[in-house]
Amino acid sequence: MSTKITKATSDRFASRQHRRDRIRKKVAGTSECPRMNVFKSDKHFIVQLIDDDSGKTILNVSTMRKELREGAVKANLEGAKKIGKLVAEEAKKQNIKKVVFDRNGYKYHGVIKALADAAREAGLVF
Repeated sequence: MSTKITKATSDRFASRQHRRDRIRKKVAGTSECPRMNVFKSDKHFIVQLIDDDSGKTILNVSTMRKELREGAVKANLEGAKKIGKLVAEEAKKQNIKKVVFDRNGYKYHGVIKALADAAREAGLVF
């Protein structure tokens, strides 16, 4: 099955890429205050806490984890809230209280906003 890329699809993708690059110039994480990078697809969320100084991922939470797949966590509003809460809880275990939020070019509304709000409510400081 081949996917046909139309001009509208490529323009939308290029627009997000441009926003992502513009944001990425300003946002950088350290070991004390890592960058919280969010990726969403139609089915899944992937959230990473990244130390840009050393170039390493400190923490990775995804809806593809075994315990979350069994609970049927998807890339919707409820799933975003669960992932945000889980990221904050696991960050606390590693003594991370403060992060820099990298929305990865996505507009700050809907599921991205819900994920960020859930992480804030669970104790992360942006």
